[in-house]
Amino acid sequence: MKTQAPPLAEADASRPAKVTGNSFNEHDVLYELKHYLPAQAPLKDFIHHNTLHAFQRLKFADALRNASEIFGYKVSLTLDEYRTLHHEQRIRDDILEKIIIDHKGVGSCQDWLEKILYKSYSPSPSPRIGSLRANWKREYQMDLDSLVHPILFRILCSYLDQGISMWNFPVWHKGFLASIREMERNSFTSFFHTRRAQQLLLKGNHQIEHLLKLLVGNDKLYEQYLFDQQFAHQGWSGIVSAIEDQPESLLDPKKISLHDLITFELLLEIDALDYHFGKGAWSPLGNRIKHEPLELFSKVEPTELQEVLFIWQNALEWSYYDQVLAGICTPEKPKQSVTGTRSFQVAFCIDDRECSLRRYLEKLDTACETFATPGFFGVEFYFKPEHGKFHTKLCPAPVTPKYLIKETGSRNRRQKDIHFTKPTHSLFRGWLITHTLGFWSALKLFINIFRPSMSPATASSFRHMDKFATLTIECKNPEHREHGLQVGFTIDEMATRVENVLKSIGLVKDFAPVVYAIGHGSSSVNNPHYAAYDCGACSGRAGSVNARVFCYMANHPKVRDILASRDIVIPVTTQFVGGLHDTTRDEIIFFDEDLLHAKNQALHIDHETLFAQALDLNAKERSRRFASINTRQTPAKIHEKIKTRSVSLFEPRPELNHATNAVCIVGRRTLSQNLFLDRRSFMNSFDYRVDPEGKYLFNILKAAAPVCGGINLEYFFSRVDNQKLGAGTKLPHNVMGLFGVANGIDGDLRPGLPSQMIEVHDPVRLLIIVEHIPEVVLKTIQKSVETYEWFINEWVNLVVINPETKVLSIFKDGVFEPYHPLKKTMETVTDSATLVESYEENIPVYLIS
Repeated sequence: MKTQAPPLAEADASRPAKVTGNSFNEHDVLYELKHYLPAQAPLKDFIHHNTLHAFQRLKFADALRNASEIFGYKVSLTLDEYRTLHHEQRIRDDILEKIIIDHKGVGSCQDWLEKILYKSYSPSPSPRIGSLRANWKREYQMDLDSLVHPILFRILCSYLDQGISMWNFPVWHKGFLASIREMERNSFTSFFHTRRAQQLLLKGNHQIEHLLKLLVGNDKLYEQYLFDQQFAHQGWSGIVSAIEDQPESLLDPKKISLHDLITFELLLEIDALDYHFGKGAWSPLGNRIKHEPLELFSKVEPTELQEVLFIWQNALEWSYYDQVLAGICTPEKPKQSVTGTRSFQVAFCIDDRECSLRRYLEKLDTACETFATPGFFGVEFYFKPEHGKFHTKLCPAPVTPKYLIKETGSRNRRQKDIHFTKPTHSLFRGWLITHTLGFWSALKLFINIFRPSMSPATASSFRHMDKFATLTIECKNPEHREHGLQVGFTIDEMATRVENVLKSIGLVKDFAPVVYAIGHGSSSVNNPHYAAYDCGACSGRAGSVNARVFCYMANHPKVRDILASRDIVIPVTTQFVGGLHDTTRDEIIFFDEDLLHAKNQALHIDHETLFAQALDLNAKERSRRFASINTRQTPAKIHEKIKTRSVSLFEPRPELNHATNAVCIVGRRTLSQNLFLDRRSFMNSFDYRVDPEGKYLFNILKAAAPVCGGINLEYFFSRVDNQKLGAGTKLPHNVMGLFGVANGIDGDLRPGLPSQMIEVHDPVRLLIIVEHIPEVVLKTIQKSVETYEWFINEWVNLVVINPETKVLSIFKDGVFEPYHPLKKTMETVTDSATLVESYEENIPVYLIS
């Protein structure tokens, strides 16, 4: 049976609607620039997103073709890489043949198979971006970027600085361009070498169109010139655009806009040309070029090579998907039956790194039950630690909280190293510290090579909140506000949030004596991308506060009274306990255990022992990816080395984060409980019986598509093009103003992920598997245009398993069609340790008996 969906409105529109009128419209061009530039926020708010978000209105294949042709991005593996994967049997023959037939038909299968396997192709042509400004070198034999970029980047870094510099930018409160003008007016020196550019700025004759007339001349070329200019340093332009849209993303806010950046850069270009040739000795670029370049956004025609690569890409993806779907549908899959009360229940984040820990807990205690939900646990708020100057958001990036949780009574005091403080930069104290404590600092560094340990420089997830502090969770007076935020939640607000979480994961009855809510975070040192290792659902921060807040709410007697009226009866004997899993060190800390009554206190002590054993096993499984650790050692010994690794100054890979993610399973645990998925799957607990109409499923998919899909695609594109869409290697990175990284002191900012996070990643799109009736799922994803776009345009793939018939259906072009896995039998393993010790690459899907 086919379930038909209407096409997404304007799904083929790749560019925003353009206002008609003059050939150059500044507002339109700035809007489009902001649409196509990288959208990465400063490092402290590193939130994963679709790197090619600007093309999301297109089908995935069309988007790849346009991004490659226009901007020169590598958007897939190379032909040789695909053929190597096929030779290694990581791309299966039966899958490859099926993909060819699906795309080209049975009659063309053999012809296309020859092209895919053996035909040679010419390299792709040069991208369109940069072709206009390349004429500066061709016509004037000068590299304008090398003259302008060094001073431009240094000024931007100084203006946006968040604390590295000893001195503030001299004038900063008026906005970037106004500050530059103020400094030019009152300084003895100038940023400019010649008078004309300075006077254009001071006299206010610096409209973008006027400056482009001086530089380019031909107004038909203005738009392309600005795209060429800004994409010559897409990292800096992208961060300026992101800060303009969200000034709060900087703790020390700075007023800046893409308009200001472009204006100042155009002035610097005019200044460089005047200085190099003399005023009047050069003419606008548009007057010198003989052939106008191809229009940047004119139609991109498909090529045979692109079609071949896309067939390979689909074959790579379905070679893995087919294994997972075969495992889920295996009728002889072992089942665990539990009678009586569960020993304990635990809700983790949906994060793929929790997949293996859940498996080990269930192995060690078959009477326990594990769940997964987004790691902010449905409670959205800002958090202000005691003695903190700022409050930070602890919920998904698109959500704007109305609540504030404050920490009071903290026993922690921030540790400091004297050699990392500001006095070391002053003239006299700096000299004294260098010749005294400097020797001690050098000795500590030498010792740390051989015996790494925690230090004040370590970003520790356990420091995010003091477990002994008090949190202002309950709102006694809704009228009391700080910074426009309500301090705490009312009883009704608490009950609604607890109800939403419990019903969304299907935990509405049969509660265990102790129910854990475990958030996650990460610890590392010398790692500017540390926020990318924390919880994405908590805006790149640890989920400790959220777990503790949720448990307080679920334990509140008045909240339980309201929940009982909504058919969720939590026994008086059941108590919720919050915790935090450090995914780098494989350690768990629990909160408010002293509130447990005596019987549950004793149970919790036993559970802590169980968690410790599971964490040892989890560390062993992770260790197979680390060349410096012998995976055949005992779990306890390996765990110690994992903890040492996390605090080593010289370790660029404290953990591999979401590397190898490929699947998101939305359904009951029985779907995947006995499958070995090699930590490649996000998991969101969901019981269709609790939500027959898809009310809670809508909230799950509305978050899973952009959050899990965004994580997946950032890894995908950082893997296939680590130079333009990724950050390159960490090793030469310099932290710029505490908001970005660059290679050297004058380089462009590097968006995306460094190579140490993606080098083991297979670039496959996310497969979301939902357990529900296909008609319900279709109506659910259609409720939101933004959500539907992810599925109809194939940025993520969607398969539904009917819980009543067990039939799989794949969503394609608005239609659900039955899918039958090509893999008919599944290999079984009795002990996952054998697999862990036998493989270094990705492990196939196995059944665990």
